[in-house]
Formats: sequence, structure tokens, C-alpha cells
Amino acid sequence: MNIAIIPARGGSKRIPDKNIKPFSGKPIIAYSIETAKISGLFDKIIVSTDSKEIANTAREYGAQVPFMRPEKLSDDFIPTVPVLLHALKWLAENGVSPDYVCCIYATAPFVQPDYLKKGLELMIRKRASSVFSVTTFPFSIFRALNISEAGCLKMFWPEHELVRSNDLPEAYHDAGQFYWLESKKFLKTKKIYTGDALPVILPRGLVQDIDTPEDWETAEAMYEVAKKRGLL
Repeated sequence: MNIAIIPARGGSKRIPDKNIKPFSGKPIIAYSIETAKISGLFDKIIVSTDSKEIANTAREYGAQVPFMRPEKLSDDFIPTVPVLLHALKWLAENGVSPDYVCCIYATAPFVQPDYLKKGLELMIRKRASSVFSVTTFPFSIFRALNISEAGCLKMFWPEHELVRSNDLPEAYHDAGQFYWLESKKFLKTKKIYTGDALPVILPRGLVQDIDTPEDWETAEAMYEVAKKRGLL
């Protein structure tokens, strides 16, 4: 059994009502729910929220909201892991023990069924504890600069000053779209970044953090471009 869990708390401050704010024509959480449904991978699609408004929107687009997330797991500083553990505990108490769980973020309008499928296939084939979406940095991290207290620029890795960018190793960052987890291992380790974590590499044109109003505008513009390029 595979279950999708979509964390979506209320109370966003930088972008009010962020998880249900209209994005290119529909609530942003709808993209995650609809992609999970289209993928055909999940026996249940559950939204974990403390908000009645988010719960109603989630149900409207076909997700289940079988419980309301407690207040202690709904502030600005709660990371993803405790939210997933709470959902899995609730499921276990109600007789549901999934083999694999996929955390899909509510603000991931670029998430695509094919990448979800690739993640599950990779996890099963390699018997990994976790698989998640990543993408490349647009510029080599080994050329990163620091500004000292005196206001001067310094390289973090000065040993790479004369190395061509093409000769520096590729670096990746979390794309912030989804995490596949092997449930039993996750309940033991309580970690997403496991020692055997494997990547699903996404094109940079399908990755954009959405933390500020400026990010939101950028993401909507990128979304329209991605549609025209046939990436969505």
C-alpha cells in the first residue's frame, strides 16, 4: 500500500493563505492533489492540516482529511518529519500500515506524475530508505563567495579559484517537491536524509521555491513558460 501525505498548515505569514492561494487559475494545493491522483500510485491521498479552509479545499479536489493536525505541530518552526510521523501514527492506530509513503508539498505546482513514478521505481529497485527530488545549482557552489565583517569578498573554497567551472563537480539541492520513504525504516530512523537516499533529478525549469510574494510571481511565470515548452 502506498499513501501520499501532503502537509498544509494554515497561518502562513509571508504569503497569506499560501496553500490555497490561486496559482495560475486554481488553488496551489490542487496541483499536488491532482498529480497524486493522476499518477495512480496511491491508495490514499491525505492532507495534514490544522485549517478548516485548507481541509475543505483539499476535499474539493479529491484528497482525504481524516484528522486535523494538532496545534503543537502547526507553528512556523515545525519541520516535516514530525508531521509525517503524526500522520503515520494516526494511520497505524486506524489499521493502516503503508509500505511506502510519499510526502508531496502543498506548494509544488511543478510536480509531475512521471517523476513520482520514477521515484517509487527507484526506491523499490534499489531497496532505498528514501528517494527525493533534486536539481542542479545554476552556478558552481565551489565558486561561492563570503562577505567578511570588513565587507570584503572571500571565496569559501579559494583552492578552486583557478579551476574552470566545467571541471568542478556538479552540486545538487533539494527541489522541495516530494520525498518517497520506506515506512518501516522511516519510523525507525525518523530521517528523510538517510545514508542510502537516492535522487530523482529534475530540470531546473521545473523547480522554484515559493517562500515570498516575489517567488510566487516568478513561479507563475515559470509555470507558463514550462507549459509552452511542453514540460508540463
